[in-house]
Amino acid sequence: MPVSAPPGPRSRATRALSLASLALLLTAACSASPGGASGGDPTAAPPLPGPQDGGDAPDGDRDAAPGDDAPDDGPVGEGPLGTRVVVIDPGHNGGNASAPGEINALVPAGPAEKACDTVGAETGDGYPEHEFNWELSLLVKERLEADGATVLLTREDDEGVGPCIDERAGIGNEAEADAALSIHADGGPESGRGFHVIMPGEVDGFTEEIVEPSRLLAEDVRRAYLEGSDIPYADYLADEGLDERTDLGGLNMSTVPKVFLEAGNMRNPEDAELLSDPAWRERAADSIAQGMAAYLMRS
Repeated sequence: MPVSAPPGPRSRATRALSLASLALLLTAACSASPGGASGGDPTAAPPLPGPQDGGDAPDGDRDAAPGDDAPDDGPVGEGPLGTRVVVIDPGHNGGNASAPGEINALVPAGPAEKACDTVGAETGDGYPEHEFNWELSLLVKERLEADGATVLLTREDDEGVGPCIDERAGIGNEAEADAALSIHADGGPESGRGFHVIMPGEVDGFTEEIVEPSRLLAEDVRRAYLEGSDIPYADYLADEGLDERTDLGGLNMSTVPKVFLEAGNMRNPEDAELLSDPAWRERAADSIAQGMAAYLMRS
């Protein structure tokens, strides 16, 4: 069952997206041709108000196989995203390190098999990626639900093991989600900083139907995150914040538009300071939700 954000009053930063701003986003998004050049942003919408280790991790995502039980649907709201279904995948899990046998087991990952999951990265002072992914995912979930979206999480807490990459993908597939986002933080070189968004490349028999819409999703999330997170494009990999991959089971096994956000480099001191800051995570969640909304309001 998906887990809601902790009870209690929402902060000002956790407000719903305004209908007027979403209308502007929709107008801009619809004016862009879905088949346009992939090098530029498909929308020119203003921001909404408010503010590697191994396996399939992007370096650790694991998705779910079709037919696996997905978490129960979250509440359907009456906001502008009231008909949309979103899957948020907090990468890794808190119990992975203590279960090497389970997370190293091979599972379907497209044409080949890969390890079920990985442990993930951590900052120099020990803040683990799995915890960051979980905390940020809850904030994004809360914001999207405030605007009416049905949001599913691929795991229920930050204490378990997995799910495996094919299982994570299967949750989105079974729900026929309008979009799926896997949230991670990279474990790159200490000297490199920045974020990037990973999108699926074409893998025969697997990703043909999701390559184009996933690129649009990646571009929307990239634009909003760049504007709202204070983290630049990664300077040690990817191309202006976009990276196309064909080796990630979490993407290859998905039948719905899906991307990975590597929110920053945990091994870079400047990025790590932001990723570890609860106030920054609130702002980052605003920007991610804005990017997701821009994509969801296209149709």
